[in-house]
Amino acid sequence: MNGRRTHAKPARKWGSVFGDEVLATTILGRLLHHCEVIAINGPSYRLRNRLAAVETRVAATG
Repeated sequence: MNGRRTHAKPARKWGSVFGDEVLATTILGRLLHHCEVIAINGPSYRLRNRLAAVETRVAATG
C-alpha cells in the first residue's frame, strides 16, 4: 500500500470508530501489515497554524 495516512486516534481506540474491536483489529492488521508506523508526539503544526490565523483575523477586526 503506497501513500500516507494520518489520523488523530491511536490504534487502540479504533474499535470505537468501527463499533467493533475485532473488525477494527482485522482492518488495521491488514492495512498495517507492510507499513512502518511512526508515532509523533508533540504540538500539532496544523493546530498552531490555525490558531495563528484566527488570532491574526481577530486582531485585524478587533
